[in-house]
Amino acid sequence: MSVIAEIIDTLENKIEKLFGKINSLERKSQELKIELAKSAVIIQKQSQEIEALKTQYETLKMANALLGSEENKRDTKLKINSLIREIDYCIAQLSD
Repeated sequence: MSVIAEIIDTLENKIEKLFGKINSLERKSQELKIELAKSAVIIQKQSQEIEALKTQYETLKMANALLGSEENKRDTKLKINSLIREIDYCIAQLSD
């Protein structure tokens, strides 16, 4: 009977260790899920910031083009032509 008792004790110890590992892995899984959610929020904020910076860059680029610097002369002409077309379109819409 003592052999069977030893086997049962060994099995109980192994089962306890397995439950401990399961609990540990579940905690780790939860921690990783929380970390993943935080990372997703950070990525979303950074994406929004990138979009805002792109918009600012385009605005600054347009402002520089409208200032008429030598580097941006072509861009300035294209932008002015674009604005004139938009104004003409608006006038045509008002005329109808």
